[in-house]
Amino acid sequence: MSYRMVDLIQKKREGGAFSKPEINWIIENYVSGAVPDYQMSALAMAIYFKGMTTEETAALTMAMVHSGKEFDLSSIAGVKVDKHSTGGVGDKVTLILAPLVASFGVPVAKMSGRGLGHTGGTLDKLESIPGFNIEKTEAGFIEQVKETGIAVIGQSDELVKADKLLYALRDVTATVDIIPLIASSVMSKKIAAGSDAILLDVTVGDGAFMKSVEDARVLARTMVDLGRSVGRETVAVITNMSQPLGFAIGNRNEITEAVQTLKGQAPQAFQEFIAELAQIMLQLAGVEKTIPEILEHLHNGAAYAKFVAMVKAQGGDPSAFENLTAPLKVKNTLEIRADKAGFISCEKALGIGIVAMKLGAGRATKADKIDFEAGVTLAKKVGDAVAVGDLIATLYSNQAITEELVREFTDNLVISDEQVHQKEILEIVR
Repeated sequence: MSYRMVDLIQKKREGGAFSKPEINWIIENYVSGAVPDYQMSALAMAIYFKGMTTEETAALTMAMVHSGKEFDLSSIAGVKVDKHSTGGVGDKVTLILAPLVASFGVPVAKMSGRGLGHTGGTLDKLESIPGFNIEKTEAGFIEQVKETGIAVIGQSDELVKADKLLYALRDVTATVDIIPLIASSVMSKKIAAGSDAILLDVTVGDGAFMKSVEDARVLARTMVDLGRSVGRETVAVITNMSQPLGFAIGNRNEITEAVQTLKGQAPQAFQEFIAELAQIMLQLAGVEKTIPEILEHLHNGAAYAKFVAMVKAQGGDPSAFENLTAPLKVKNTLEIRADKAGFISCEKALGIGIVAMKLGAGRATKADKIDFEAGVTLAKKVGDAVAVGDLIATLYSNQAITEELVREFTDNLVISDEQVHQKEILEIVR
């Protein structure tokens, strides 16, 4: 059956719900070019104001899945697990979590993205390892998972063509932050990538896309239900992104922190946070492990060995790890020290992430080149006590570190008399 796009725009503008055939028609014709960008942007704005039902969101997700190639991972033995984060500052979780889970014999087949703005991308961090190749054919991707139990590669252009087109359009028409479109974008890519089970890390807070726990909960519930509706075991964790995750923000310095964590050298609280996520991913694959058993793989070399195996399989030079964990090589270094005593009560993730981007660690536009050595390393986190003159953070850049940039950093930092504590995992949505 054929439709007129103008009629469908009007239907949604007036609060109507689309049928599955209508949604299939919209996506098919948008991908083919029969529906122009100006009409699709009008529809996206109508959806922004009128929303979509659960049934519409599910139909949109699957229409987007079918708009491109779908990976078949059935030749890989076992339950294949995947993980997705909605983004944040200092988020190096995949770099640690994927090899940790794989060290228990659970295959991890993951496609990741690049960073834009204040959010860092897993692929950019991995490319700070000399020689690391994030591009693999479907056959090469599958073969690597079979041989090493783990692969983290770039998103294939063949997958979910509709999402690539629609996301670029939403980005320039102020229609990004609407839950049905976020959920369908994320889940269409996860479903098309072929894994059996998915862990969703839905970040919330200052440095995240979702600013309130209530909105994060709705997004998490929507994505979990979408995954389950197509037979993918799916669990979401709502995690705190009001301050940067861990101590490092950047690319090579986040690889350094990941390597240290994989060797059991990170602060205990951070190790336990990663272990809790690993426990959920392992449960999705039918493997029950206690937190102490999981932490043991960070201390006995098992998780780190998987990371090294992945790096080797993707052309990276593991012998470079000695250099990767050396001090950052930049022209300019500047220490931020406490101007009064008290407790760190706030480190705004968004503002600190933007400072790291301006230092060269991120992209303001997709065309920008990243400086792998630039970034921020925190010495104190929320809840820590400080005395006058204590080191709070160090800024690294090959560009000039201006007084304005220093002021921008300190504006996102609060020292107060009251000690506050923050949890990492706020909720689990099953």
